[in-house]
Amino acid sequence: MSKASSIGKAIATLLVIAGVGAGGWYVYKNYASPEARSTDKVYVQKVSGVNTVTSAELFSSSFAGVIVTQKSVDVKYDTTKTIDEILVKEGDKVEKGDKLLTYDVEAIQIEIDTAQLEVERLEAAIETNNNQIKQYEEEKKKASQDAAVTYTTQILELQSNNARNEYDIKAKKVEISKLETSIKNAYVIAPIDGTVKELKEPSASNSDDYYSASDSPDVIMKLTAEGDMRVKGVFNEQNSASIVKDAPVILRSRVDDTTCKGVISEIDTSPQKSEGDNYYTMYGESDEQVTASKYAFYVEPESLDNFKLGQHILIDLDNGNGTEKTGIWLWADFVLKEGDKSYVWAKDKDKDKIEKRYIKTGEEDAEYGDIEILDGLSSDDMIAYPADYIREGLETTTNSSDKDIPDNDMGDMMGMDGMMGEMGGMEMNDDGSYTMTDEDGNTIESSENGTVITSPDGGVVEMDADGEFIRGSINDDGTYEFDYSGDAENKDDKKADEKDDSSEVPDLDFEEMYGISQEEFDKMSAEEQEEFLKDRYK
Repeated sequence: MSKASSIGKAIATLLVIAGVGAGGWYVYKNYASPEARSTDKVYVQKVSGVNTVTSAELFSSSFAGVIVTQKSVDVKYDTTKTIDEILVKEGDKVEKGDKLLTYDVEAIQIEIDTAQLEVERLEAAIETNNNQIKQYEEEKKKASQDAAVTYTTQILELQSNNARNEYDIKAKKVEISKLETSIKNAYVIAPIDGTVKELKEPSASNSDDYYSASDSPDVIMKLTAEGDMRVKGVFNEQNSASIVKDAPVILRSRVDDTTCKGVISEIDTSPQKSEGDNYYTMYGESDEQVTASKYAFYVEPESLDNFKLGQHILIDLDNGNGTEKTGIWLWADFVLKEGDKSYVWAKDKDKDKIEKRYIKTGEEDAEYGDIEILDGLSSDDMIAYPADYIREGLETTTNSSDKDIPDNDMGDMMGMDGMMGEMGGMEMNDDGSYTMTDEDGNTIESSENGTVITSPDGGVVEMDADGEFIRGSINDDGTYEFDYSGDAENKDDKKADEKDDSSEVPDLDFEEMYGISQEEFDKMSAEEQEEFLKDRYK
């Protein structure tokens, strides 16, 4: 099956990827049957919501990001030294290694001279003590036994003084060596390329009443990295392997088709704190809900024109798939043919009616499954996912829960941010089932029998192949209501208490349903199976 087809079917709640069994019958009942065609409203959504250039891609590695101020570095100085001259002023641009200030070399030289004089004094004291020791040893030879004891005591005391003086000499020489190094490097250099900010007077930095919430008294200035803004992203334990320093990324706006490139410049391995942080609370998280540690990484953008400080964006790893696309690209399924003309079902700009909108198309990406729209549509236009029941003049709606819209409308699912956004890699198994992990660490497993979503702390949302919830639920905003009660209630027992709708879903075997045997279907290639099912459901 092509990548495009896989994407389209995955969006339809991942329940009918194989297109067979109860799931296949459910698609037919809801999208191709007379009941579906009888609806008098058509669900429409903004082009910007399904634009494959700007929307979160199901098969890409996307991470939540926010535009923040550039990296700022504190520049500290040695408060034990006297500053001779500050070589920069606030607002100056500097490069890494540039001198920012110099120390008073004359004062350092005085310290060196003083220390050398002390060494000379100690050396002289040692020499005097050695001469005295020699004299006491000569006199001790001639003295009485009691006097010899006194000489011995005096000699030991002088030797102890010499040992202490030799230690002090070594300490002073170390101090002199450091001072000599200081006089050779009597300056502070810029640790990064940037702009000088918050330059302080040394007296203010070192005053007794100095206080700042972010700085210490030895901070003389700040350097803000080049550029006004950078991008902060968040990853967790499950997708940490995808974040690599210097890796290329694509930055995408959530509201329009603005994009730019960048590289991952820094990775912070310290767990992020979410308490009081608007960046996290906007996603509805709290300390109690976050079960997987989250970490920050930073992206250095090529340009952030048309982006704003504080704007929340998507960060896609630049794997080379579609990264050069601009403008409007739609999944090929949206575009219909009428002879040599191409059209989409679009909302009339003047009234809430669906119309056949003729468009001009450009390139087509057969591998990815989307097509370029050159003319006829704007990002603000509203379009519908094609269905047999749609005809010109039908009313349109943007309410996905409208009673006149077929249940589980595929158009709605293609625009549902909760399902589309921030998915990790998707793995297709040999049996046609899919497994993926979203950015919150939830594991999503889907097969022809249904879908199971498991949270890191053991909560479960479970749906059967008909899209009915067995455990838990999904809210209108796309958030999960997990069930923690343990084993799922028996599906058959649950349905036994409900109204019998067996007349709506006949108990048919494969051959009765599709007109061929299961064996014949299995012998088809993936592309042949896809075409067969499309023809079957027309």
